[in-house]
Amino acid sequence: MKTFRLRPASRLDEAFFTSYNRDGRLVSFFGDSHPAYAGSVVRAMASARRGYRSIAQLFAEDIAAAAQRADADQEDHTTELEQFFTSLERDCTARVVRVERLTPTIVELVVSAPQAARKFRPGQFYRLQNYAATAPRIGEHRLVMEALAMTGAWTEPEEGLLSMIALEVGASTRMIAHLQPGEKIVVMGPTGAPTHIPENENVLLCGGGLGNAVLFSIASALKSHGCRVLYFAGYRNGEDLFKMNVIQEATDQVIWCTDRGAEIVPQRPQDRHYRGTIIEAMVAYHEGKLGEPLMPFSTVNRIIAIGSDGMMHAVKRVRWGALRTAFGPHVAIGSINSPMQCMMKEICAQCLQKHVDPVTGRELVPVFSCFNQDQELDRVDFDSLRDRLAMNSVLEKLGSAWLEYLLSYEQRVG
Repeated sequence: MKTFRLRPASRLDEAFFTSYNRDGRLVSFFGDSHPAYAGSVVRAMASARRGYRSIAQLFAEDIAAAAQRADADQEDHTTELEQFFTSLERDCTARVVRVERLTPTIVELVVSAPQAARKFRPGQFYRLQNYAATAPRIGEHRLVMEALAMTGAWTEPEEGLLSMIALEVGASTRMIAHLQPGEKIVVMGPTGAPTHIPENENVLLCGGGLGNAVLFSIASALKSHGCRVLYFAGYRNGEDLFKMNVIQEATDQVIWCTDRGAEIVPQRPQDRHYRGTIIEAMVAYHEGKLGEPLMPFSTVNRIIAIGSDGMMHAVKRVRWGALRTAFGPHVAIGSINSPMQCMMKEICAQCLQKHVDPVTGRELVPVFSCFNQDQELDRVDFDSLRDRLAMNSVLEKLGSAWLEYLLSYEQRVG
């Protein structure tokens, strides 16, 4: 076994190690644990840049011996390496299979990404981007997408397929419709925490707009675990409904809610349509105005709300307002859609969500939403969430307007 002795550095750029020797044990620190490189990821990277040569020198004999063995067995090594790269290309490369428009503003992206599909659990999401090198070009401008947080709607692990559904609200989400079959894209993940799936509970699901796509896999998992599922599915327009059969297959009863547009005609005798918001429909359901409740709220063990921040906030408040006597002891969860950037779990802090104690109002430790998007409704500060979401509104509108200009320019020139 080799032993090494550390010596004091005369210059800062040599001081990539620090250590202490106590009770016969030597502990060395490298990276951002070194005081000269602490404070940021960039400084930690600088320590590696300055220190890797010296570390390699410590193991020069081992590296040389490994190189000799590799040269002696080059053919087998090359074959093994080629097989490894082939497996990476097959399992870890994401390619577009198809893009399908579900409604005038919602598109479904189906991709072949075997490893990402196999690892998916209900409630998790992916980080989606296209490659700048292969992005479509309009004049001198390439349509490069920013990183998008995309929830997995469904997967077929055996086929290596996964589906992501997007609402076209900004330039990047609109670019999804321009992806071409066979095109390579970046699909990082799955990331985030899987939704807790209980056994044999009565579960109330509240899905608003695109949140209904997130609930596809969750509702199916709940049914497979013996849960009874009551589903309030809300849409601003009846025409926004998509994959109605998928929702029905995973639920015991659905209350379809529309603000305007065409009324959704229930296809099962136990289902209902309500003209109004999800909150108004919940009150009507509890009061028996939609018929005898199939699952009285007093029997509900768990609520999962996924949709806009406004809808989830309203679900939080109605439980202590008009429905304050309706529910017994239960868990109430919301999938929080705070702004995200890196989506790499507790790295960039863009997704930090403010929490408050529901009893005292005291501010609690914030939560990284990209690490765990499922958060207790009563702890989430929705006013703070709304303010943060609004910060990107102007940039989204400008980006969408610029994309609209580029697309119209292409049509004029073409």
